[in-house]
Order: sequence, then C-alpha cells, then structure tokens
Amino acid sequence: MSLPLDGILVVALEQAVAAPYCSSRLADAGARVIKVERPDGDFARGYDRVAKGQSAYFVWLNRGKESIALDIKDAGDAALLRRLIGEADVYIQNLSPGAAARAGFGSDEMRAANPKLITCDISGYGEDGPYRDMRAYDLLVQAESGLASVTGTPDGPGRVGVSVCDIACGMAAHAAILEALIHRERTGEARALKSSLFDGMADWMTVPYLHEVYGGKAPEREGLHHPSIAPYGAYAAEDGRQVVFAIQNQREWRRLCADVLGDADMADDPRFHDNVARVENRPALDAAIDAVFSTLSREEIVARLDAAQIAYGNVSSVADFAAHPQLRKITVETPEGPLDMVAPPARIVGTGPSPGPVPALDEHGEAIRKDFS
Repeated sequence: MSLPLDGILVVALEQAVAAPYCSSRLADAGARVIKVERPDGDFARGYDRVAKGQSAYFVWLNRGKESIALDIKDAGDAALLRRLIGEADVYIQNLSPGAAARAGFGSDEMRAANPKLITCDISGYGEDGPYRDMRAYDLLVQAESGLASVTGTPDGPGRVGVSVCDIACGMAAHAAILEALIHRERTGEARALKSSLFDGMADWMTVPYLHEVYGGKAPEREGLHHPSIAPYGAYAAEDGRQVVFAIQNQREWRRLCADVLGDADMADDPRFHDNVARVENRPALDAAIDAVFSTLSREEIVARLDAAQIAYGNVSSVADFAAHPQLRKITVETPEGPLDMVAPPARIVGTGPSPGPVPALDEHGEAIRKDFS
C-alpha cells in the first residue's frame, strides 16, 4: 500500500519526546526515518521498563524508524552523518541548545550543503530571547508557561499528567514539516523551521492569556470544573460516584433545568440566566445541582441527562480507559515482542494503520552504513 510520504527521507538527530513524536508521525505516513542515537542510545530508552522491559515513552514514539548509533565526535561517524543529511529531505534535531552547530551539524550549514533540505530545530525556548540557552523539559515548561497555574484544584497548581509541552511542540513541528514539503513541491524552495516547547504551550495558553490581559483576571483552578463555563464539570450522585456534564448554550440550560433538575423556573433566575451570571454565582449554582443529584443514583442522573440530550461522560481511571469500548488499538512489534498500543487518532478512510516495528539500538546500523557508504 502506498503511503503519502513514501520516498521521503528523514534524518532525526533526536532524543526524549518532542522530536521523536514529530518524526514518528512522519514514519507512520511512510517516510523513511533514520533515528541517529548516541552509542548508549536515546536516554528515553531508560525512562522506565513497563512495556515488556522497555520504556513506554520509547515504544510509543519510535515505531517505524531505523536506528543507527553514531559518535558524532568520531571522524568516520561524522562523515557518515553528513552523507545521510546530504541525501535527506528533512533533518530534525533537538540536541541541547547550540550542540548540533558546535558539532558541525547546525541546520544552516546542512542546508547550505543540501539545498533541497528542510530543517527543523526543536528546542525548549526557541533560538531568540533571554531563555534561548536554557535547558527545558516538559514539567519545567508546564510551570514556566503558566499552565500549572491554571491546572489543579483551588488548593494548589498541578502538573498535567502527560507530556503536553513536548507533544504540543512535536505536533507543531510535524504540521510545519508537512507544510514545508508542500511548499517545496510547489516552489522548489526548502524551508528552515523552528519549534519550541514554550511556543507550543504558549499557543495552547491563549485563552488564559486573553482573560488575564484583557479581562484583568486569569482563570482560576477549578479541578474538574470548567473555569469559564457553568455548569460544566463533575457532580456526585447519592453514592458519591461522579458524572461529568456540560452546558454549552441556553437551549441546553433550559433543558437541564426542566428535564434534569425538575425546576423550569430556575432557567430565568437572575443569578443563572446566562453563562456569565452562572460563573459569577457558581457556588449557588453548584448547591442547587447538588441538592438534586444527591438524591439520585448515578444511573438515574445519566438517564435524565441522556433524555434531555445533555452531553455527559464518566470520570474514568486509566484502567477504565484501557478497557474503554471506544478505544482503538494497534499491534506494534518491538524487540521484546508485540505490544498493543493506542491507534493513531487520524484515520484514512478505506485503509487501516500499518505501524512499523520499534527498533533496537543500532539495529539498522550496518545496513545504513552500506546504503550510504
């Protein structure tokens, strides 16, 4: 089966999460991705051992790639890497700030040697400004970007439980590379791209930013409640089990009052008549909802919400998610055997995903050396 990026060669001098996320999606689309690792491997290989003795992060982000271990301080290995990049369509690197350039593999130099080359430098804070030389990892950027200040409960800030800054950066880099490939196809011009963890999360923080700068107040931490829409959050049934539901417009609000809470007049209460009023009077609103929900089982609440066509959901554990009836999975081959993993979110109608295997360290080193000798 032909894939969209068949024939595209990507050389990724990469480690950790953001760059591997980007290149793994290119590999899923058919690109030949050569992952260049240190002789002791991408340090993400050692993050944990939960996936049949392998790192969960590594097996997630490195399927479909070829691995070669190179010591770029060695003259022979450096020459090989230059040959690889010299024939590549895309070069991705996320070494520590300035390291690739100091080693002779800076993007400007690589593009000068290969005019068709699209380069993508991934960093913590970008290559301009006072933070340009700072090392950055996901949790550090969650804190620095303000994300932690709008995450958690009123008692204190919290970490988002997945590597959102890395993922946001990798997604932005992936999209930019695809745009650059289309641009090169149309014009013959290759592009230099930059993507950073901070910029990726800054984009996602636009709504809190606008609230702070133009509204004079950042959204408050509300736990499992939306900071600027109400009611939108988790409420407990009589047995303590929770249901999450969301009201997005006035039609839904009226149906909630009449058909779920049994009080049609509540819809026109001046404290609750529109979303702004409901947010301002959230304690009273929550008390009114709790007064009804505390007398009902979760099944009764769900039945009322369903009949009223109000969106709702479960507060699932990871175990619940792993067994979720809507969860799509793929099987990925790894050096330690097959793993069931989460399927890619975007689907191509008429075809299924065909993920490549996760490589062992330097698994393809000999073959790559022969190909680019």
